[in-house]
Amino acid sequence: MFLDTVLTRNPALVDTATALHRSGAVPPDTYVLDADAVEANAALLAAEAERLGLSLWFVVKQFGRNPALIRAVARHIPRFAAIDPPEARALHAAGARAGNLGHLVQIPRRDLPEMLAWRPEAVTVFDLANARAVSDAAGALGFVQDVFVRIEGAPGSVHPGQEGGIPLDALDDFAAVAEQLPSLRIAGVTAFPCVLRDPATGLLAPTATFELALRARELLSTRGHHPLKLSAPSATSMASLPLLAELGATHGEPGHSLTGTTPLHAADPHQPEQPAYVYVSEVSHLLADGRPALYGGGFYARGGIRDALLPRTGVRLPVQAAPAENIDYYRLLDAPPPGAVRAGDTAVLAFRTQIFVTRSTVAIVSGLATGNPRLTGLYDARGRAL
Repeated sequence: MFLDTVLTRNPALVDTATALHRSGAVPPDTYVLDADAVEANAALLAAEAERLGLSLWFVVKQFGRNPALIRAVARHIPRFAAIDPPEARALHAAGARAGNLGHLVQIPRRDLPEMLAWRPEAVTVFDLANARAVSDAAGALGFVQDVFVRIEGAPGSVHPGQEGGIPLDALDDFAAVAEQLPSLRIAGVTAFPCVLRDPATGLLAPTATFELALRARELLSTRGHHPLKLSAPSATSMASLPLLAELGATHGEPGHSLTGTTPLHAADPHQPEQPAYVYVSEVSHLLADGRPALYGGGFYARGGIRDALLPRTGVRLPVQAAPAENIDYYRLLDAPPPGAVRAGDTAVLAFRTQIFVTRSTVAIVSGLATGNPRLTGLYDARGRAL
Protein backbone atom coordinates (compact mmCIF):
# COMPACT_ATOMS: atom_id res chain seq x y z
CA MET A 1 0.00 0.00 0.00
CA PHE A 2 2.80 2.43 0.90
CA LEU A 3 5.85 0.83 -0.71
CA ASP A 4 6.01 3.23 -3.65
CA THR A 5 5.49 6.19 -1.32
CA VAL A 6 8.25 5.21 1.08
CA LEU A 7 10.66 4.43 -1.76
CA THR A 8 9.94 7.87 -3.19
CA ARG A 9 9.92 9.90 0.01
CA ASN A 10 12.15 7.99 2.46
CA PRO A 11 14.38 5.51 0.61
CA ALA A 12 17.03 5.70 3.35
CA LEU A 13 14.57 4.02 5.70
CA VAL A 14 14.28 1.05 3.32
CA ASP A 15 18.07 0.81 3.03
CA THR A 16 18.54 1.04 6.80
CA ALA A 17 15.86 -1.54 7.55
CA THR A 18 17.42 -3.91 5.02
CA ALA A 19 20.89 -3.48 6.54
CA LEU A 20 19.59 -4.02 10.07
CA HIS A 21 17.93 -7.27 9.09
CA ARG A 22 20.89 -8.54 7.08
CA SER A 23 23.22 -7.87 10.00
CA GLY A 24 20.95 -9.69 12.44
CA ALA A 25 20.31 -6.55 14.49
CA VAL A 26 16.56 -6.99 13.96
CA PRO A 27 14.63 -10.23 13.47
CA PRO A 28 11.99 -10.93 10.84
CA ASP A 29 8.56 -9.62 11.81
CA THR A 30 9.93 -6.19 12.74
CA TYR A 31 8.54 -2.74 12.11
CA VAL A 32 11.39 -0.27 11.64
CA LEU A 33 10.36 3.28 12.54
CA ASP A 34 12.13 6.51 11.66
CA ALA A 35 12.01 8.62 14.83
CA ASP A 36 13.20 11.75 12.99
CA ALA A 37 10.32 11.52 10.50
CA VAL A 38 7.75 10.91 13.23
CA GLU A 39 8.91 13.98 15.14
CA ALA A 40 9.01 16.11 11.99
CA ASN A 41 5.45 15.05 11.15
CA ALA A 42 4.31 15.95 14.66
CA ALA A 43 5.91 19.38 14.37
CA LEU A 44 4.16 19.99 11.02
CA LEU A 45 0.77 19.01 12.40
CA ALA A 46 1.22 21.08 15.56
CA ALA A 47 2.15 24.21 13.60
CA GLU A 48 -0.77 23.86 11.19
CA ALA A 49 -3.24 23.23 14.01
CA GLU A 50 -2.01 26.33 15.83
CA ARG A 51 -2.39 28.39 12.66
CA LEU A 52 -5.98 27.22 12.31
CA GLY A 53 -6.88 27.57 15.97
CA LEU A 54 -7.34 23.82 16.49
CA SER A 55 -6.17 21.64 19.38
CA LEU A 56 -4.69 18.17 18.86
CA TRP A 57 -4.70 14.98 20.90
CA PHE A 58 -2.31 12.39 19.47
CA VAL A 59 -2.97 8.63 19.21
CA VAL A 60 -0.27 5.94 19.35
CA LYS A 61 -1.87 2.49 19.04
CA GLN A 62 -0.75 2.26 15.41
CA PHE A 63 2.97 2.45 16.29
CA GLY A 64 2.88 0.18 19.29
CA ARG A 65 2.52 2.64 22.18
CA ASN A 66 6.25 3.16 21.92
CA PRO A 67 7.78 5.36 24.65
CA ALA A 68 10.56 6.79 22.46
CA LEU A 69 8.06 7.89 19.84
CA ILE A 70 5.57 9.12 22.45
CA ARG A 71 8.23 11.46 23.82
CA ALA A 72 9.15 12.63 20.31
CA VAL A 73 5.53 13.46 19.46
CA ALA A 74 4.78 15.02 22.86
CA ARG A 75 7.52 17.59 22.34
CA HIS A 76 5.16 19.15 19.79
CA ILE A 77 1.69 17.80 20.67
CA PRO A 78 1.67 17.52 24.48
CA ARG A 79 -1.73 15.85 25.02
CA PHE A 80 -2.95 12.43 23.96
CA ALA A 81 -6.19 10.59 23.22
CA ALA A 82 -5.90 7.09 24.66
CA ILE A 83 -8.04 4.37 23.19
CA ASP A 84 -7.95 2.12 26.27
CA PRO A 85 -6.43 1.92 29.79
CA PRO A 86 -3.20 0.08 28.81
CA GLU A 87 -2.51 2.75 26.21
CA ALA A 88 -3.33 5.53 28.68
CA ARG A 89 -0.84 4.12 31.18
CA ALA A 90 1.89 3.81 28.54
CA LEU A 91 1.35 7.40 27.45
CA HIS A 92 1.25 8.72 31.00
CA ALA A 93 4.39 6.79 31.96
CA ALA A 94 6.25 8.28 28.99
CA GLY A 95 5.45 11.80 30.19
CA ALA A 96 2.62 12.82 27.86
CA ARG A 97 -0.39 14.66 29.28
CA ALA A 98 -3.91 13.23 29.29
CA GLY A 99 -6.19 14.87 26.75
CA ASN A 100 -9.09 12.52 26.09
CA LEU A 101 -9.62 9.20 27.88
CA GLY A 102 -12.24 6.68 26.82
CA HIS A 103 -11.64 7.63 23.19
CA LEU A 104 -12.72 4.28 21.68
CA VAL A 105 -12.81 2.00 24.73
CA GLN A 106 -14.67 3.07 27.86
CA ILE A 107 -12.60 3.23 31.06
CA PRO A 108 -13.43 0.33 33.39
CA ARG A 109 -14.86 1.58 36.68
CA ARG A 110 -11.97 0.22 38.74
CA ASP A 111 -9.51 2.24 36.64
CA LEU A 112 -11.33 5.56 36.88
CA PRO A 113 -9.84 6.78 40.20
CA GLU A 114 -6.28 6.24 38.95
CA MET A 115 -6.83 7.91 35.58
CA LEU A 116 -9.02 10.80 36.68
CA ALA A 117 -6.29 11.69 39.18
CA TRP A 118 -4.17 12.62 36.14
CA ARG A 119 -6.74 15.39 35.53
CA PRO A 120 -7.48 14.65 31.87
CA GLU A 121 -8.83 17.44 29.72
CA ALA A 122 -11.86 15.26 28.91
CA VAL A 123 -13.31 11.79 29.33
CA THR A 124 -15.54 10.36 26.60
CA VAL A 125 -18.70 8.60 27.77
CA PHE A 126 -20.90 6.34 25.67
CA ASP A 127 -23.97 6.14 27.96
CA LEU A 128 -25.46 7.18 31.28
CA ALA A 129 -23.94 4.28 33.19
CA ASN A 130 -20.45 5.42 32.29
CA ALA A 131 -21.34 9.07 32.93
CA ARG A 132 -22.47 8.15 36.44
CA ALA A 133 -19.29 6.18 37.04
CA VAL A 134 -17.14 9.15 35.97
CA SER A 135 -19.13 11.52 38.19
CA ASP A 136 -18.83 9.19 41.19
CA ALA A 137 -15.06 8.77 40.74
CA ALA A 138 -14.46 12.49 40.19
CA GLY A 139 -16.59 13.36 43.20
CA ALA A 140 -14.55 11.03 45.39
CA LEU A 141 -11.44 12.88 44.21
CA GLY A 142 -13.00 16.26 44.91
CA PHE A 143 -13.48 17.85 41.49
CA VAL A 144 -15.84 18.10 38.52
CA GLN A 145 -14.74 16.20 35.41
CA ASP A 146 -15.38 17.49 31.88
CA VAL A 147 -16.84 14.83 29.59
CA PHE A 148 -17.37 14.49 25.87
CA VAL A 149 -20.57 12.76 24.78
CA ARG A 150 -19.92 10.09 22.18
CA ILE A 151 -22.63 10.27 19.50
CA GLU A 152 -23.73 7.03 17.88
CA GLY A 153 -22.43 6.84 14.31
CA ALA A 154 -24.59 7.06 11.21
CA PRO A 155 -25.97 3.71 10.02
CA GLY A 156 -23.43 1.73 8.06
CA SER A 157 -20.49 3.93 9.05
CA VAL A 158 -19.36 2.32 12.29
CA HIS A 159 -16.48 -0.16 12.20
CA PRO A 160 -17.36 -3.58 13.69
CA GLY A 161 -16.27 -3.79 17.31
CA GLN A 162 -16.47 -0.01 17.72
CA GLU A 163 -20.19 0.36 18.28
CA GLY A 164 -21.60 2.61 20.99
CA GLY A 165 -22.68 6.12 21.82
CA ILE A 166 -25.81 8.17 22.38
CA PRO A 167 -28.28 8.20 19.46
CA LEU A 168 -29.01 11.75 18.42
CA ASP A 169 -32.72 11.31 19.15
CA ALA A 170 -31.91 10.19 22.71
CA LEU A 171 -29.48 13.02 23.45
CA ASP A 172 -32.03 15.26 25.15
CA ASP A 173 -32.98 12.50 27.58
CA PHE A 174 -29.32 11.69 28.24
CA ALA A 175 -28.46 15.32 28.89
CA ALA A 176 -31.41 15.83 31.23
CA VAL A 177 -30.04 13.15 33.54
CA ALA A 178 -26.32 13.89 33.05
CA GLU A 179 -26.89 17.54 33.96
CA GLN A 180 -27.94 16.42 37.44
CA LEU A 181 -24.76 14.45 38.11
CA PRO A 182 -22.84 16.46 40.71
CA SER A 183 -19.24 15.92 39.54
CA LEU A 184 -19.62 15.91 35.78
CA ARG A 185 -19.81 18.71 33.22
CA ILE A 186 -20.82 18.22 29.60
CA ALA A 187 -17.96 19.94 27.76
CA GLY A 188 -18.21 18.62 24.23
CA VAL A 189 -19.15 15.92 21.77
CA THR A 190 -17.27 13.43 19.65
CA ALA A 191 -18.01 10.68 17.14
CA PHE A 192 -16.12 8.28 14.89
CA PRO A 193 -15.30 8.28 12.02
CA CYS A 194 -15.77 11.96 11.17
CA VAL A 195 -13.60 12.28 8.05
CA LEU A 196 -12.77 9.68 5.40
CA ARG A 197 -11.18 9.64 1.97
CA ASP A 198 -13.82 9.43 -0.72
CA PRO A 199 -12.73 6.56 -2.99
CA ALA A 200 -14.50 8.13 -5.98
CA THR A 201 -12.87 11.56 -5.79
CA GLY A 202 -9.75 10.70 -3.79
CA LEU A 203 -10.45 13.68 -1.53
CA LEU A 204 -11.10 13.86 2.19
CA ALA A 205 -14.71 14.55 3.07
CA PRO A 206 -16.84 14.75 6.21
CA THR A 207 -18.98 11.71 6.96
CA ALA A 208 -22.65 11.57 7.89
CA THR A 209 -21.41 10.84 11.42
CA PHE A 210 -19.65 14.23 11.48
CA GLU A 211 -22.97 15.87 10.63
CA LEU A 212 -24.59 14.05 13.56
CA ALA A 213 -21.87 15.35 15.89
CA LEU A 214 -22.45 18.92 14.70
CA ARG A 215 -26.18 18.57 15.26
CA ALA A 216 -25.54 17.11 18.71
CA ARG A 217 -23.40 20.08 19.66
CA GLU A 218 -26.13 22.44 18.50
CA LEU A 219 -28.73 20.59 20.56
CA LEU A 220 -26.59 20.69 23.69
CA SER A 221 -25.94 24.38 23.14
CA THR A 222 -29.67 25.05 23.22
CA ARG A 223 -29.71 23.40 26.63
CA GLY A 224 -27.22 25.96 27.92
CA HIS A 225 -23.95 24.08 27.50
CA HIS A 226 -21.38 26.44 26.04
CA PRO A 227 -18.76 26.80 24.87
CA LEU A 228 -18.81 23.22 23.62
CA LYS A 229 -15.83 21.48 22.06
CA LEU A 230 -16.04 19.01 19.19
CA SER A 231 -13.41 16.38 18.51
CA ALA A 232 -13.63 14.95 15.00
CA PRO A 233 -11.24 11.96 14.78
CA SER A 234 -10.33 9.83 11.75
CA ALA A 235 -7.90 10.78 8.97
CA THR A 236 -6.59 13.77 10.96
CA SER A 237 -3.71 15.06 8.87
CA MET A 238 -2.27 18.16 7.24
CA ALA A 239 -4.84 17.72 4.48
CA SER A 240 -7.84 17.44 6.80
CA LEU A 241 -7.00 20.10 9.40
CA PRO A 242 -8.35 22.98 7.28
CA LEU A 243 -11.56 20.98 6.73
CA LEU A 244 -11.95 20.42 10.49
CA ALA A 245 -11.50 24.12 11.16
CA GLU A 246 -13.92 25.11 8.40
CA LEU A 247 -16.63 22.76 9.69
CA GLY A 248 -16.33 23.89 13.29
CA ALA A 249 -14.35 21.17 15.02
CA THR A 250 -12.14 22.22 17.92
CA HIS A 251 -9.97 19.10 18.16
CA GLY A 252 -8.32 16.60 15.84
CA GLU A 253 -6.71 13.31 16.79
CA PRO A 254 -3.71 12.53 14.57
CA GLY A 255 -2.58 8.93 14.46
CA HIS A 256 -1.47 7.56 11.10
CA SER A 257 -0.51 11.02 9.91
CA LEU A 258 2.34 10.87 12.46
CA THR A 259 3.83 8.08 10.35
CA GLY A 260 2.63 9.36 6.96
CA THR A 261 0.40 6.32 6.48
CA THR A 262 -3.19 7.51 6.08
CA PRO A 263 -5.08 6.23 3.01
CA LEU A 264 -4.47 9.62 1.41
CA HIS A 265 -0.71 9.09 1.71
CA ALA A 266 -0.98 5.81 -0.16
CA ALA A 267 -2.73 7.55 -3.05
CA ASP A 268 -0.63 10.73 -3.02
CA PRO A 269 3.08 10.43 -2.14
CA HIS A 270 3.41 14.20 -2.10
CA GLN A 271 1.41 14.78 1.08
CA PRO A 272 3.45 16.86 3.58
CA GLU A 273 3.90 14.10 6.15
CA GLN A 274 6.81 11.78 5.50
CA PRO A 275 6.37 7.98 5.58
CA ALA A 276 8.05 6.77 8.76
CA TYR A 277 7.93 2.97 8.94
CA VAL A 278 8.49 -0.21 6.98
CA TYR A 279 7.91 -3.84 7.86
CA VAL A 280 10.82 -6.26 7.54
CA SER A 281 10.43 -9.98 7.23
CA GLU A 282 12.46 -12.87 5.80
CA VAL A 283 11.88 -15.70 3.37
CA SER A 284 11.37 -18.77 5.52
CA HIS A 285 11.06 -21.35 2.75
CA LEU A 286 9.94 -21.86 -0.82
CA LEU A 287 6.93 -23.96 -1.65
CA ALA A 288 7.25 -26.74 -4.20
CA ASP A 289 5.62 -24.49 -6.80
CA GLY A 290 8.17 -21.73 -6.13
CA ARG A 291 6.09 -19.38 -4.00
CA PRO A 292 8.12 -17.80 -1.18
CA ALA A 293 6.74 -17.89 2.37
CA LEU A 294 7.59 -14.92 4.60
CA TYR A 295 7.67 -15.10 8.36
CA GLY A 296 4.49 -13.51 9.71
CA GLY A 297 3.35 -11.93 12.93
CA GLY A 298 2.70 -8.39 11.77
CA PHE A 299 0.36 -8.72 8.81
CA TYR A 300 -2.63 -6.57 9.74
CA ALA A 301 -5.84 -7.76 8.06
CA ARG A 302 -6.93 -4.25 7.00
CA GLY A 303 -3.47 -3.22 5.86
CA GLY A 304 -4.12 -2.90 2.13
CA ILE A 305 -0.95 -4.88 1.51
CA ARG A 306 0.09 -5.25 -2.15
CA ASP A 307 3.67 -6.28 -2.75
CA ALA A 308 7.04 -6.97 -1.17
CA LEU A 309 10.52 -5.78 -2.16
CA LEU A 310 13.36 -8.32 -1.92
CA PRO A 311 16.41 -6.02 -1.86
CA ARG A 312 19.06 -8.68 -2.59
CA THR A 313 17.86 -8.93 -6.20
CA GLY A 314 15.54 -5.91 -6.34
CA VAL A 315 12.58 -8.05 -7.36
CA ARG A 316 9.09 -7.01 -6.24
CA LEU A 317 6.46 -9.68 -5.82
CA PRO A 318 2.73 -9.42 -5.15
CA VAL A 319 1.62 -10.55 -1.71
CA GLN A 320 -1.09 -13.18 -1.95
CA ALA A 321 -4.39 -12.54 -0.18
CA ALA A 322 -5.03 -14.33 3.09
CA PRO A 323 -8.50 -15.42 4.22
CA ALA A 324 -10.04 -14.04 7.41
CA GLU A 325 -9.48 -17.34 9.22
CA ASN A 326 -5.75 -17.21 8.46
CA ILE A 327 -3.34 -17.60 11.39
CA ASP A 328 -0.45 -15.26 10.75
CA TYR A 329 2.39 -17.78 10.73
CA TYR A 330 3.52 -16.99 7.18
CA ARG A 331 2.45 -14.89 4.22
CA LEU A 332 2.87 -16.15 0.67
CA LEU A 333 4.20 -14.20 -2.31
CA ASP A 334 3.64 -14.92 -5.98
CA ALA A 335 6.25 -17.22 -7.49
CA PRO A 336 9.33 -15.30 -8.72
CA PRO A 337 11.50 -15.99 -11.75
CA PRO A 338 13.72 -19.03 -11.14
CA GLY A 339 16.63 -18.23 -8.81
CA ALA A 340 15.40 -14.73 -7.89
CA VAL A 341 14.53 -15.61 -4.29
CA ARG A 342 16.09 -17.91 -1.73
CA ALA A 343 15.47 -18.80 1.89
CA GLY A 344 16.89 -16.17 4.24
CA ASP A 345 16.32 -13.23 1.88
CA THR A 346 15.21 -9.96 3.41
CA ALA A 347 11.75 -8.74 2.46
CA VAL A 348 10.62 -5.13 2.96
CA LEU A 349 6.95 -4.17 2.91
CA ALA A 350 4.96 -1.03 3.70
CA PHE A 351 1.27 -1.19 4.53
CA ARG A 352 -1.24 0.22 6.97
CA THR A 353 -0.98 -1.37 10.39
CA GLN A 354 -2.02 -1.27 14.01
CA ILE A 355 1.13 -2.54 15.70
CA PHE A 356 -0.52 -2.99 19.08
CA VAL A 357 -2.57 -5.94 17.76
CA THR A 358 0.48 -7.74 16.30
CA ARG A 359 3.25 -9.81 17.90
CA SER A 360 5.93 -7.83 16.07
CA THR A 361 9.20 -6.33 17.23
CA VAL A 362 9.49 -2.55 16.90
CA ALA A 363 12.90 -1.09 16.03
CA ILE A 364 13.48 2.64 16.48
CA VAL A 365 16.01 4.28 14.20
CA SER A 366 17.33 7.81 14.71
CA GLY A 367 19.67 9.93 12.61
CA LEU A 368 18.18 9.23 9.18
CA ALA A 369 17.48 12.93 8.74
CA THR A 370 21.20 13.71 9.10
CA GLY A 371 22.50 10.71 7.15
CA ASN A 372 23.75 8.96 10.29
CA PRO A 373 21.22 6.21 11.00
CA ARG A 374 21.54 4.23 14.21
CA LEU A 375 19.35 1.70 15.96
CA THR A 376 18.32 3.28 19.26
CA GLY A 377 16.00 0.65 20.71
CA LEU A 378 14.04 -2.57 20.30
CA TYR A 379 10.56 -2.93 21.78
CA ASP A 380 7.65 -5.31 21.73
CA ALA A 381 4.33 -4.39 20.13
CA ARG A 382 3.04 -2.84 23.37
CA GLY A 383 6.01 -0.53 23.88
CA ARG A 384 8.05 -2.60 26.33
CA ALA A 385 11.83 -2.51 25.87
CA LEU A 386 13.46 -5.78 24.77
